[in-house]
Formats: sequence, C-alpha cells, structure tokens
Amino acid sequence: MPAPFLLVVTTVGRRDEADRLARALVERGLAACAQISAIDSFYAWDGIVQHDPEFRILFKVAANAYDDAERAIRELHSYELPAIHAIAIERAHEPYAAWVAANSRPQG
Repeated sequence: MPAPFLLVVTTVGRRDEADRLARALVERGLAACAQISAIDSFYAWDGIVQHDPEFRILFKVAANAYDDAERAIRELHSYELPAIHAIAIERAHEPYAAWVAANSRPQG
C-alpha cells in the first residue's frame, strides 16, 4: 500500500488568491488535487474577535511532500500568519492513495 497522504489546509481572504495557490501547488506537482470552499471565519487577532469571509483550500499531498508544499504555501500566501496544517489520512481507497502519491512529490 502507498504511504499515507495528508490533507493540507489553508485559508485566504480572496477567491483569486485561492485559485492562484491551488493551481500553483498542483502545477508544481506538490499536490495531486486542491479543493476550494467558501467559509465564514471567526478568529482572535490583535486582541479583537474578527469575523470575515474566507476561502479554505484543501490540498491532497503525499506525506513526503509536506515540507515543500508548506514552503510553497508560505511563499505564495498574503497573510502575515497563514494557517497551514495537515490532517493525516490513515486509510484510503488504495488506488486513490496511489494516485495522490504519484501526483504529489517532494521537489528536488
């Protein structure tokens, strides 16, 4: 069975930025897939509770490509402190997991 993969998540404030990040990571071969969803976010920032519309990007990334995917997100992201986190997938349909592994690779 292929190595497990990760769901790497970040949020951005504009749809065009979400599209740009999604396309860049897939084109670079760092993510096999990227999905974008509109969300409402409540968060603490500068001592105030903020409420803003955002876009969540969910990337499907081979576990061994995480460091490069995170680096690319940080490079392309407009936020001062972008949320970037990964959720480990322990089980997945084997052919799908193999597709993720084949389409997201570490750089270099």
